[in-house]
Amino acid sequence: MSLWTAEDAAAATGGRATSDWTATGVSIDTRTIAPGDLFVALQAGRDGHDFVAQALAKGAAAALVSRIPEGVSPDAPLLIVADVLAALEDLGRAGRARMAGRVIAITGSVGKTSTKKMARVALAGQGVIHAAEASYNNHWGVPLTLARMPSDTDFAIIEIGMSNPGEIAPLSRMARPHVAMITTVAAAHLEAFGAIEGIAHEKGAIFEGLQPVGHAILPEDLPVTQILRDCADRAGAVVVGFGDHGSARPLRIVPQDGALSCHARILGDTLAFTLPTTGRHFAMNAVGVLAALSVAGADVAQAAAHLSDWHPPQGRGAVEDLGDIRLIDDAFNANPTSLSAGLATLAGLQGGRRVAILGDMLELGADEAAMHRAVADDPAMAEVDLVHCAGTRMRHLFDALPEGRRGLWTETAAELAAIAPDLIRAGDIVLVKGSKSSRISAVVGALRARAAQDKG
Repeated sequence: MSLWTAEDAAAATGGRATSDWTATGVSIDTRTIAPGDLFVALQAGRDGHDFVAQALAKGAAAALVSRIPEGVSPDAPLLIVADVLAALEDLGRAGRARMAGRVIAITGSVGKTSTKKMARVALAGQGVIHAAEASYNNHWGVPLTLARMPSDTDFAIIEIGMSNPGEIAPLSRMARPHVAMITTVAAAHLEAFGAIEGIAHEKGAIFEGLQPVGHAILPEDLPVTQILRDCADRAGAVVVGFGDHGSARPLRIVPQDGALSCHARILGDTLAFTLPTTGRHFAMNAVGVLAALSVAGADVAQAAAHLSDWHPPQGRGAVEDLGDIRLIDDAFNANPTSLSAGLATLAGLQGGRRVAILGDMLELGADEAAMHRAVADDPAMAEVDLVHCAGTRMRHLFDALPEGRRGLWTETAAELAAIAPDLIRAGDIVLVKGSKSSRISAVVGALRARAAQDKG
């Protein structure tokens, strides 16, 4: 199926096509490029122009460039523009403009990617569904997602993230959502904002891109909820709150054989659904998702039924049986809110000894030491038997723990990973959690290697 012709792409970007071509996809990575893709030669770490010849050799339909790369023939299929990133943004806007379906945008300090995936799974069977891949939520990820969107899309789910002030509003204006959802506001990227209120204002900026009479789906039970409501009101949005006191709210969440049996009230409808996880925060986000899908015009009862097919993405709280232990792989990222949710998931699983292996939480600003220490007082910690820590920041938590709960502390995650098999025993339930840059995921790798060796 054609996604972009040379003529359409040139019209969208103001560029010059060197020949007539038709692209069936859009790619920025020669490692995953598929025949028929338009290769976008972004400058991101390395200059994408250096890979144009390779992309064309792998079957790319054409390449989006700002110059003819060395070793590439002038009559090769190219779209030459002044600036590649700006042209990708133009393609994204054009992709959005030609689509007549409904757009749902999702942001939040925690849970963007898992919630996006949840919405995508829930919409199964309701037309052509398009969603961002992985965590494509930044200044190139959002336009890339829009540029990849088929024109006959019925529902699009766009993930929008940020790490600094002023990033969300332009991306939301590009996506022009009919519905915008905020999962939560927490102390993530706090160094760049100084206070949680600054983060709330930035998250609330997602409402600036809403279509007229758009809907704002926001968490009802936060200290900064009023800030989010004010942002939605300024945008002229219809506000739907979700949470224990929202118009979309859980009525019952019951753990059941490693899953959650849920009943919820969604804008007047009572729905039952099952989630294959023990994390209550996932159930709360599911309530928000159902509210978003309801106001977007989806069949919400059908969506609720499909939620049982959803699973947390790898690295974001997925529970798996790994040889003789159960692993909660939550090593993709961490802040105090998501760590608390991870500990609650650990506490909710029944079985053997509960072990937490934790790496540093980063970008928390001046109060990072106190935030790490405070984890010792998390209610779920009462159900945790042993805590191993890695990193200078996690030393503050380690020292605050009761002696009987302390395992080992190491300066780096690599040191813990090297002795990972010695940290656990058969029957353990193990949570691995930390910011991505803490490299605590090395422990997950070591535990998987142990299980593979035992199996072999």
